[in-house]
Amino acid sequence: MRTEPVALPDVMLVLDTQGIIRDATLSNLFADEGVADWIGNPWADTVSESDSEGLRRMMEYARETGVCAFRNVTQRFPSGLQIPVEYTTVLLGGHTGLLAVGKNLRAVAELQSRLVEAQQAMERDYWKLREVETRYRLLFNSSRDAVLLLRAATLRIVDLNPAAAAALGIGAAPTKGAADLRFPEALRADEREVFDGMIQRIRERGKAPGVLLRLGRTQTPWLVRASLVSCAQEEVLLVQLAPAALDQTPPDPADPVRFEDLIEGGPDGFVVISHEGTILRANRAFLELVQMGSEAAVLGEPLGRWLGRPGADLTVLLANVMRLGAVKLFSTVLHGDLGTEVQAEISAAGRGGKQGGTIGVFIRDVSRRLSAADQGRGMDGVMESLTRQIGKTTLRKLVDDTVAVVEQRYIEAALDLTAGNRTAAAELLGLSRQSLYVKLGRYGLEDDPKLLADPAVLP
Repeated sequence: MRTEPVALPDVMLVLDTQGIIRDATLSNLFADEGVADWIGNPWADTVSESDSEGLRRMMEYARETGVCAFRNVTQRFPSGLQIPVEYTTVLLGGHTGLLAVGKNLRAVAELQSRLVEAQQAMERDYWKLREVETRYRLLFNSSRDAVLLLRAATLRIVDLNPAAAAALGIGAAPTKGAADLRFPEALRADEREVFDGMIQRIRERGKAPGVLLRLGRTQTPWLVRASLVSCAQEEVLLVQLAPAALDQTPPDPADPVRFEDLIEGGPDGFVVISHEGTILRANRAFLELVQMGSEAAVLGEPLGRWLGRPGADLTVLLANVMRLGAVKLFSTVLHGDLGTEVQAEISAAGRGGKQGGTIGVFIRDVSRRLSAADQGRGMDGVMESLTRQIGKTTLRKLVDDTVAVVEQRYIEAALDLTAGNRTAAAELLGLSRQSLYVKLGRYGLEDDPKLLADPAVLP
């Protein structure tokens, strides 16, 4: 007949009626602990001082009633180990003594400690989340720009700020998630297809130019731009509305043509920028060159965003305008927002070349001038000159000499373009200032009288 093994208690103490330990037995969990020193000593001396009084009351209660269950104490072992133990004390038959049976609570205490730590971490994360949400709500509602959040799948409005609510004619902005309205339902029937086309392009390519839509009861024109944002639960569309007021008053034939009308209808691109390069005004020809839908889409953007070398070309242009007051035929490449590139010449003039003033910039597309035939003839001349060197020099020396000539001419052109400003020329060439100095010494240009001026900051 098989018998199931009996689980021994972690600690078992035999006490006399006065609480003196007469025998002690430990489970295998404490096999390394020696408790011989306990024998003959009061049980209360083997626990922490804060538990001694409670232990005495537990033994008194056991002597009176026969049993006292479930009191937790911190048991101290001779080795110095201290663990929480839950004791049950039973009166032995004939009132000959007491039996104390203890259960190790260290695992339970560790779990409780981890639970407390987890609860505290959750509490901290909750308040951090509340702080982030409060900041988001303050920024979102105080923004002067009209902003909406749409569910990408259904285009229903998830959230909108007061400016967007006013634009849609909803009135006071509803609370988050309370607007049971699809954004296309706020559009005119003939403009919904335009908006759907923009959203489709965003889903396919990640971005799309803004579109001009009329919103609200007054059918005010707005430039609508959107971007796809991935959230934990679902994708949402961040929609921004920018005012795009249009002058719909037909021109009076009797009135003289205004200067602004001539600029707006001119064949060349024209922009007004601040002394820092930020676009303040732009005509239709410029918008076509950079492939933007409306003037509102470029206002506040740096002009260098569309120039050949973002930052470098604009820096050189502004430096020369501030120094000379005007720049003519500045060559660069203009990058459209949809990927086109055109060769362009820029002429610019500033208001006295002073800080804080504005600068007028004309941009002309000169791609048609650079015909393939002209470029071919120029390349043929170069190749013919190189061919004549065959047999007279090695290929490696020919390549090195050709690179040196091209590099020297390119550096001279950059220095000429920046009026000897080596800092601006190095930025234009994509070199460090020290590298430019090394190349100037290599080609004997460092002592050229025309190139000695090197103002760190142009006046």
